[in-house]
Amino acid sequence: MHRVYELFEVLPNGVPQKMTVATGLELAKSRLQALAKQTLNECFAADAKTRQIVAQMNVPPVKRRAIKRILIVSYDEQLGLRRAALLKSYGYDAVSIIGNEAAKVLLTPTEHYDLFILGHAAPEETRQEMVAWLKEKYPRVKVLALNPPDQTVPGADYNVQQNGPEAWLPIVSQELGNSADGPDKASSGAREVEAGCEMGLSLRRGWPKRK
Repeated sequence: MHRVYELFEVLPNGVPQKMTVATGLELAKSRLQALAKQTLNECFAADAKTRQIVAQMNVPPVKRRAIKRILIVSYDEQLGLRRAALLKSYGYDAVSIIGNEAAKVLLTPTEHYDLFILGHAAPEETRQEMVAWLKEKYPRVKVLALNPPDQTVPGADYNVQQNGPEAWLPIVSQELGNSADGPDKASSGAREVEAGCEMGLSLRRGWPKRK
């Protein structure tokens, strides 16, 4: 079943205006590219269900450089969203995408990310295939693999046993530098977030209310 995405243009006053809707990530990216050619304003596509921003265009260079971007290739939707929300609370621009194929659609040559995180909830072969693809297309970007017990992913720059965010947040900070709060605060509170505590997943102020 294809997901539905809403496309927005950020007006000069900073308020996102909904422009159109697309079914499927590939069509959403195509329409986002077309929208971005019609304006100099920032544009983005967001999942209509989760309201997570999955792609952006016309982002001002200063804004782009100011925030480190992380892509989480997830195999469990809710866990991926919680990890992205946690990383956002630390000042990173994090996106969670479900599965290898969706990640490949999203990752065009114009998309820039500073770190990839690979979820653990998939067969070993699936995760190995994703890491190999990422290292071929983005050889300079590090891959952090979150692993089930007794498993590692060849080719990943970091292999960490999935045992709560305190196991991998320090690596994110080490690789990307300073964030909003720093990994020293990622103990009990961070574990609660990943365990499923309620966090607002709205991604920007002024998000228009649904009619």
